Amino acid sequence: MRERILKDLVSAMKDKDKERLSVLRMVKGAMQMEELDKKKELDDTEMTLLLGKQIKTRRDSLAEFEKANRQDLMDSTAAEIIILEEYMPIQMSAEEIALKVDEVIKLVQPTNEKDAGKIMKELSCLKGKADMSLVNKIVKEKLSKI
Repeated sequence: MRERILKDLVSAMKDKDKERLSVLRMVKGAMQMEELDKKKELDDTEMTLLLGKQIKTRRDSLAEFEKANRQDLMDSTAAEIIILEEYMPIQMSAEEIALKVDEVIKLVQPTNEKDAGKIMKELSCLKGKADMSLVNKIVKEKLSKI
């Protein structure tokens, strides 16, 4: 994934695709910072988590721009999200997440809503494969029915 991003960065420069180039430069910067912190090159799992953070940040910004009624910023941020999502592995659907949550609930056997942390800990293996805010939402819905 790392090599693909760097290769696409060069292609964006050659094609003069300013929007893609800008997004990939931001990703490259974040990637380099993470590599400096970890003192090693990032593998695909770590790259997926990094891209997930980048997407989450932009989605949060998108919500703020919506509140401020800034359509121009909403459009550019939505375009950045689309570019970033091209590099992410296919995300699990809500139905797939719900099935996994059901499995973990049977395993953990929670007694009340306060056991959500135990369930989320078991579901941490879904990072990068599923939107963790959606996972949390589904866990809370299922626990409210207990």
